[in-house]
Amino acid sequence: MPKRVLKGTVVSDKADKTISVLVTRVLNHPVYHKIVRKSKKYAVHDELNQFKVGQKVEIIESAPISKTKKWKVLEKESADSTVKL
Repeated sequence: MPKRVLKGTVVSDKADKTISVLVTRVLNHPVYHKIVRKSKKYAVHDELNQFKVGQKVEIIESAPISKTKKWKVLEKESADSTVKL
């Protein structure tokens, strides 16, 4: 089964080797037929503590690292292009 890749924004970098990433998605409500935004926070492994609040990142599913961390940072998105890390 392929690993999921999500894009989101770093909302917290206070923990050691862990960042919180907010992933927002847009969907059509099944009953009201309105466009709805849903968001979810993921605990993501950041080995080098290099990501700061506000940065856009791509995260990839991985084997469990701890009780809540099951994602790793794949790459950081810059303004002009995507930079692999």
